Amino acid sequence: MQTEKPTHLLVYQSTVAQFLQDCDEIEISSLIHDRYVALTGGKVGPSEQASWKNSLSEMARVLRRSQLDETVGVGIELFAPQATSRVDFSLSGLGAEGDKKVILIELKQWSSVDVTEKDAIVRTVLGGGKQDVPHPSYQAWSYANLFEGFNEAVSCGDIKVVPCAFLHNYESTQREIIDQRYDVYLQKAPLFLKGDLEKFREFLREHLHGGDNGKVIHALIHAKIGASKALIEGLNHLLKENKEFVLIDQQKLVYEAVRATAKAAAPGKHRVIIVEGGPGTGKSLIAINLLVKLLHDNLAIRYVSKNSAPRHVYKSKLTKSTLRSRFDSLFCGPDSFHKVQSNTFDLLLVDEAHRLTEKSGAYGNLGENQVKELINAAKCTVFFIDEDQCVTFKDIGSKAQIRRWAQVKGAVVEEYELQSQFRCSGSDGYISWLDNILGIRSTANHFLDSKQYDFRIFDSPQELHEVIESKNIENKARVVAGYCWPWSSKNDISKMDIVIGNYQRQWNLSSNSSVWIVTPGSIDQVGCIHTCQGLEVEYVGVIVGPDLIVRDGQVVTAPEMRSSMDQSIRGYKTRVKTSPNATKALADKVIRNTYRTLMTRGLKGCYIYCTDDETRSYFKARLEGHGSASSKE
Repeated sequence: MQTEKPTHLLVYQSTVAQFLQDCDEIEISSLIHDRYVALTGGKVGPSEQASWKNSLSEMARVLRRSQLDETVGVGIELFAPQATSRVDFSLSGLGAEGDKKVILIELKQWSSVDVTEKDAIVRTVLGGGKQDVPHPSYQAWSYANLFEGFNEAVSCGDIKVVPCAFLHNYESTQREIIDQRYDVYLQKAPLFLKGDLEKFREFLREHLHGGDNGKVIHALIHAKIGASKALIEGLNHLLKENKEFVLIDQQKLVYEAVRATAKAAAPGKHRVIIVEGGPGTGKSLIAINLLVKLLHDNLAIRYVSKNSAPRHVYKSKLTKSTLRSRFDSLFCGPDSFHKVQSNTFDLLLVDEAHRLTEKSGAYGNLGENQVKELINAAKCTVFFIDEDQCVTFKDIGSKAQIRRWAQVKGAVVEEYELQSQFRCSGSDGYISWLDNILGIRSTANHFLDSKQYDFRIFDSPQELHEVIESKNIENKARVVAGYCWPWSSKNDISKMDIVIGNYQRQWNLSSNSSVWIVTPGSIDQVGCIHTCQGLEVEYVGVIVGPDLIVRDGQVVTAPEMRSSMDQSIRGYKTRVKTSPNATKALADKVIRNTYRTLMTRGLKGCYIYCTDDETRSYFKARLEGHGSASSKE
């Protein structure tokens, strides 16, 4: 059970008596700051230092009159297993039956929040503006789940973790934080507000009947790290029940090669793997299988994707639930890896690697380069990539970038290419025709035989949507569009977004856009590139907007026709003034790649409507039989 060195980082460890003495005699926040910097080498911003000062003084206030044994253990900034997340405050001791317990406490300085329609998400003021953030009870519960799933002392039952949250500035008259929509998480991790001090103390006394001189926390941070048996068995069972996760032919070969390399990687023997493949070749399929199977080998592993939609949808498919679950910790975005120490993970599976960006964070001001940071964070990093799916100005993921940073790390690079594609009815001819007709690259496929792949052109968006609805028998057909219309319904659900004559529809569900593509009922809405990339349906309907048109037989793009709310080409007007040729070329590539991506989401068929008449005629003229695959059912 024990290892020589701690498997978890812990910035501060003492007892209640020592913690209260430190609060009285020294500036406790300065002590935490110095220890954090010494332990991690990281930097701490003024806001976090202020948070330590305010929140720790409030915890001292709680503990002074708590009647807890003075030998109850105290931990501050406890790193969760296999994660960059930290538990603000923890207390350890013995329960009524002498059982070992650790209370995990999430501390917040918030004084107000707004509820949202998103599961376990609230909005509050952070960094000068309002942001969506996890509900504190969910956050505390998710940390407990990490310990239950990856800390052997907890997963085997030797230590029990108890989550809760304390919002010491939040008045009980502000009811939003305890809105009934958050009940499921409030029950899992009780929430205590500014006026709940005695209730909070009672909760602590209920769980900690005796002190331990910090021995339980010591055992926790020295316990072996690895996926619990229950987590592995649960995922394996779910994977076996999903036939769509079965690997075929070349997919199986690449999977086995990557699996062998990942298991052999070690510090000083770093590996970087590039798996290249077009739409439907099985990149995500391989990533999910590796995630599940390599948990067996106690590898510290994560599935990473820049776009939240793929990770949320694959998680929901594995768990058969669109709600957050105990599997959350296995799926993450790339924005936090600039804070991760070298070799923290054994394996990172980076799906949609072409979507990686240089900087991280909501304001694009954190870190140096996501490719570099993902390589640094793991002994083996696997990048699943399709350079033809770069769809925003910020996308920097490329094979050249990956090779460059792998060389800096001194890592051995392996490269594999998936060629057989199973989307679009397995028609490589359709992909080649699409590349040709969109002007992405010249191919010999000038005309499309719609007998090989069900491709149709409609003369009205209403007719297109009606036919796609008729195909939605098993919730596997959706309509998507280029981002040429503002998302007005995001803030006013009474408004329509996409208005073309009598056709009026809203963009994808604002409350749960990450799983829009698999949410029953979302057939009524229209999706965009951000909610469907990396995913597929059986039939896709694509509304081609005025940003891609045909003039005199040539496909041209019009970036100015994109909605101002679209982040894909944000800054176009400014950049085009200083670097017109390069900016126009990049915008042209983004728009063409966007429609290529949208038009390859359908496993069995793709139906399109073009807002521009000449463009619609151009597509019809490039079908064998000239219009034989048009709007006739």
